[in-house]
Amino acid sequence: MRVLVVEDDPMIGRAVVAALRHGGYAVDWVLDGAEAELAFGNGVYELALLDLGLPRHDGLEILRNVRRSGAKLPILIITARDSVANRIAGLDAGADDYLVKPFNVEELLARVRAVIRRHEGRGSPETTYGALTVDPVQHRVLFHGAEVDLSAREFAVLEALMREPGAVVSREKLEDAVYGWGEEVGSNSIEVHLHHLRRKLDPQLIRNVRGVGYRIARLE
Repeated sequence: MRVLVVEDDPMIGRAVVAALRHGGYAVDWVLDGAEAELAFGNGVYELALLDLGLPRHDGLEILRNVRRSGAKLPILIITARDSVANRIAGLDAGADDYLVKPFNVEELLARVRAVIRRHEGRGSPETTYGALTVDPVQHRVLFHGAEVDLSAREFAVLEALMREPGAVVSREKLEDAVYGWGEEVGSNSIEVHLHHLRRKLDPQLIRNVRGVGYRIARLE
């Protein structure tokens, strides 16, 4: 999953980015409001963490602009503005959750997972499709009831395919889910991860839809 972090405090930003990457997310980080406006315009993100007190553009106005544009990605506000009035303003402007600094990164990750579940209409963090179960909280994959050990990027690819089980996901979408800005992406990197997943799970689990992308097959 590709996540945008908008945070002008270097210490907090580094901690948040490190926690998200450790959690298996592809992360891009910008430090001011103008950069945030440009980043949101890319349309590649599936989640954003947004500070409010930003240089150049206020975070609340950025949030309003994003929602006016019709973008539906979940947005979690992370801010030092702790008054009830500020929380109401943020939620009414379109935020999906509101977390006041200082916060524990484990709580942040839990809120991220909860926001994603709500956005996808799921009550449970686990997704099961046939014999395959993916648990993003514990980073566990079960196939026919047996746990399968995956690398962080293999897990990210599988999770992206399991977000809508059976739907076709393009190669570009898989790259966006796995790699952030500045990370080198080899011409066949995704194919390598898919090869490893097929080897560890089942050769027939991930199907290639020629010229379109890839999808998870339902195996019982």
